[in-house]
Amino acid sequence: MIEVLAPGPYATVQDLGRPGYAHLGVPRSGAADAGSLRLANRLVGNAEGLAGIELTFGLARLRFLNAAWAALAGAPLAAKAVTPPEAGATPQARPGMGMPFWVPAGTELRFGAPSRGLRTYLAVRGGIAVEPVLGSRSTDSLSGLGPEPLRAGTLLPVGPPEGVISVDLAPLPEPGPAVLRVLPGPRDDWFVPDALATLCAGPYEVSQDSNRVGVRLRGRELTRAKEGELPSEGMVEGAIQVPPSGQPIVFLADHPPTGGYPVIAVVRTADLPAAAQLRPGDQVRFLTHRRAGA
Repeated sequence: MIEVLAPGPYATVQDLGRPGYAHLGVPRSGAADAGSLRLANRLVGNAEGLAGIELTFGLARLRFLNAAWAALAGAPLAAKAVTPPEAGATPQARPGMGMPFWVPAGTELRFGAPSRGLRTYLAVRGGIAVEPVLGSRSTDSLSGLGPEPLRAGTLLPVGPPEGVISVDLAPLPEPGPAVLRVLPGPRDDWFVPDALATLCAGPYEVSQDSNRVGVRLRGRELTRAKEGELPSEGMVEGAIQVPPSGQPIVFLADHPPTGGYPVIAVVRTADLPAAAQLRPGDQVRFLTHRRAGA
């Protein structure tokens, strides 16, 4: 068991989501930065799809009631392990990013705020074993499916260990400028001819109203060529939807399965982790990535 002493600004249980239910109105959900969750799981010998804890802006405190191996990936932050004297043990290694570390029973892990990025993933060997809903243990902030967001007093069960820990360290990549490559459409014809060029012309600033549903941006207005609204149609993660304000929204893991505002472009899947790590005040640019033969 892991006891949540303080969840920080927002913390949830996440795995790789519940695909295959969009036609029933159920979003996929899952880790916003799926690559970081996969890495954290690999570091402790888990299958990539086991559930971990997604910390938003860190600042959480967790007590391990049982000893376990753990690992951190995603937005880099400082972590401190505090083991009570009566436990008679000390952590095998200081908790750090991108490495497995041993947490003795009774140890409290205290997390700082990330130095960059927004979401940090804690994996525990055996995975977080809350009750699955529609085949997933993910919290969906839009529909309310899955476990509730973590709060003080929440107890999280840990599953039985599987696999072998075979990696000592996975160095974090050096940060680069936030550039998201996009494929035009499917509704770019709803905008004036130079709207896509406007989207890619300069930086947009991330709004404080962003969340797991989408990254709301402030910048150059994207002007429509058509009036009215589309009938609701399917949405995908990475879709850049443009409401009447002309300010784009990049959909993340908890996006609605349908929407009626036109989508001017879609972020490439490979760049979704970078989108998920954007924090309020960050600047991001878009780059048109045409399909082969287009």
